[in-house]
Amino acid sequence: MPWDARPGRSANGAPEGAGSARLRVQKQCRKSSFAFYQAVRDLLPVWLLEDMRASEAFHWDERGRATAYSPSEALLYALVHDHQAYAHYLLATFPRRALAPPSAGFRCCNAPGPHIALAVRYNRVGILRRILRTVRDFPLEERMRLLDRRGCSRVEGGGTSLHVACELARPECLFLLLGHGASPGLRDGGGFTPLELLLRQLGRDASSVPTAAEAASATVNAATSSTTPPGELCQRRLLLLDLLALYTTGGAAGPARRELLGDRLRWQRLLGEDKFQWLAGLAPPSLFVRAMQVLVTTISPGRFPEALDELPLPPFLQPLDLTGKT
Repeated sequence: MPWDARPGRSANGAPEGAGSARLRVQKQCRKSSFAFYQAVRDLLPVWLLEDMRASEAFHWDERGRATAYSPSEALLYALVHDHQAYAHYLLATFPRRALAPPSAGFRCCNAPGPHIALAVRYNRVGILRRILRTVRDFPLEERMRLLDRRGCSRVEGGGTSLHVACELARPECLFLLLGHGASPGLRDGGGFTPLELLLRQLGRDASSVPTAAEAASATVNAATSSTTPPGELCQRRLLLLDLLALYTTGGAAGPARRELLGDRLRWQRLLGEDKFQWLAGLAPPSLFVRAMQVLVTTISPGRFPEALDELPLPPFLQPLDLTGKT
């Protein structure tokens, strides 16, 4: 126990009751907890943060006790504030403890550790890459449990980290997850796979989405312009679709397929004929897509993404920065 919660003496010398002693400890706990949060937010040196975490910073846990921050909880703060040095230290020093579920005050359900999904949500590509490098050494079952973690149905819709990447248009995160073996066929609480969720979003944005040809032209123009091109979010979603196609054997199914076939002209203009035919189940993927599927599946998670340098990548993959460096 970091502080003595036993009744003592008040400021005027009178005996302190048990309730007052508890309130005193809670107040001290809140102060130290906020101090640690601020220290991570301000990107203070790793040695100082670890000294605070191990001996000074405490939070009030679900059992009503002042408890030191675990490596898992410290990593959550590092993710939120993009403290890459601290995240790398925690993952290197406490690989399993850093990715273990945090205490109840840091989560809403009993799902496995939320760190991968949080890295995707905050677009922390560098830390996500380090997390994925860490889990390479975990047994397959443990690694897949983290990669395919389903979020809370009330807060995260029961989706995986791939669903989060599609929802928030994070192509770099999606590519890293797929390359490390995340399963693209899992469904969220609404019954959608990541591919079907993405098509649903594209359908909603159809009025502002450029056609495939316009998207390609805008990408070229963006390379020579400092301004954000119109429809950038939709272009990123189309890029997500291309990435999912590399790791998905079948096209859309159920309502998503019916949506494609129900408005063929609009989707053909948006996706291009070859991609539409494949997604709607009217034709196999193009020879190019099949060739790329074979290429990416030859890369083991242990060599991803470094081995990408050895592949003849198509233009839509080359702009992706998988390093997370700013």
